[in-house]
Amino acid sequence: MNPDLNLLQSYPFEKLAQLKKNCVPIEKSAINLSIGEPQHAVPDLILKAMTSSLAHGLGKYPSTKGSDALRQSITHWLSQRFKLPIDSISNQHILPVNGTREALFAFTQCIIDRQISASEPLVLMPNPFYQIYEGAALLAGAKPYYINCLENTNFQPDFANVPEEIWARCQILTICSPNNPSGTVLDLPALQKLIDYADKYDFIIAADECYSEIYADEEQPPVGLLQACATLGRQDYRRCIVFHSLSKRSNVPGLRSGFVAGDAEIIQKFLLYRTYHGCAMSLTVQSASQAAWDDEKHVKANRELYRQKYDAVMEILAPVMQVSRPPASFYLWAKTPIADDEFARCLFLKQNVTVLPGSFLSRTAHGINPGQNRIRIALVAPLDECVEAAERICRFIN
Repeated sequence: MNPDLNLLQSYPFEKLAQLKKNCVPIEKSAINLSIGEPQHAVPDLILKAMTSSLAHGLGKYPSTKGSDALRQSITHWLSQRFKLPIDSISNQHILPVNGTREALFAFTQCIIDRQISASEPLVLMPNPFYQIYEGAALLAGAKPYYINCLENTNFQPDFANVPEEIWARCQILTICSPNNPSGTVLDLPALQKLIDYADKYDFIIAADECYSEIYADEEQPPVGLLQACATLGRQDYRRCIVFHSLSKRSNVPGLRSGFVAGDAEIIQKFLLYRTYHGCAMSLTVQSASQAAWDDEKHVKANRELYRQKYDAVMEILAPVMQVSRPPASFYLWAKTPIADDEFARCLFLKQNVTVLPGSFLSRTAHGINPGQNRIRIALVAPLDECVEAAERICRFIN
């Protein structure tokens, strides 16, 4: 048995289940705002594309690299969305994957080189974080290095205070922008600075951008890592890899569809790894994915639904708790007046509303647990449920 399995911590939702164990909540309808699972309707165009391809798609083995048609749709979307020079990105820069979770884990296994030096390789990551970052690093034989995300750095990693010897041991820097759980966004200068670090210390940047299409201002979409490369004139996208998903963008978390894009040399090696990994995307899922990447109308409508929920919920919560409306994502990263786990447990008991304690998403690092006294609220339920949940939270706090 792989001994590194013993290093893995319980997943946040396992901890949440233990927190709620033996708790009998008040007799009200249950509202779950703990998990980031979109609950808006699946767009018809995706359903139609999937059903129309069933007979053909289920009768053939798919290729690991995906169809030319799907990769071309992704290439076009990337170029348009992030203003990339049209001749700088092509199919060789694209690899379809079965959702970002699977891809983030596999990518780390592919990249980490345990023999490159005598020092243990590091994977740098934000803290709080998506737990796949940590688990992937540990099972690849690397050590996670947590960069705290605090209010004084806009809940983004404090890159400026990372010691030089840590950068020197870094093999992968994982970033998440828009950030989970805060919804804050790394700007263009910050991304360009990280690219400079990657060049100086010879590491790869893995940018989880799965929340990039849910944002507050229609005129100011979040910038991306490849966009930062292009503005620097780096059209080879060297050392830069981005991860995108249809789960949040198109309300299809069960489709398990996304893509990885960037440095063509890295993509080629990752393709080799995945050929042995046995994780080719079904042709039926590829057809549905192509339809999704080719359409922006449903994505714009999706953003508007989240804006309506933010408008309504913030009006209720802002007077009673410290919480800010983020520029992107569908989360609220709210401060609690008592310990976050106790707040979540009592809220469940007294109001039958489930939220996720912030400390379940983070680790104590450099003397601080940046998730303590915060909760993550996922505004994924229908508008009326989100409003009802906010009113119950307000009554609970009062």
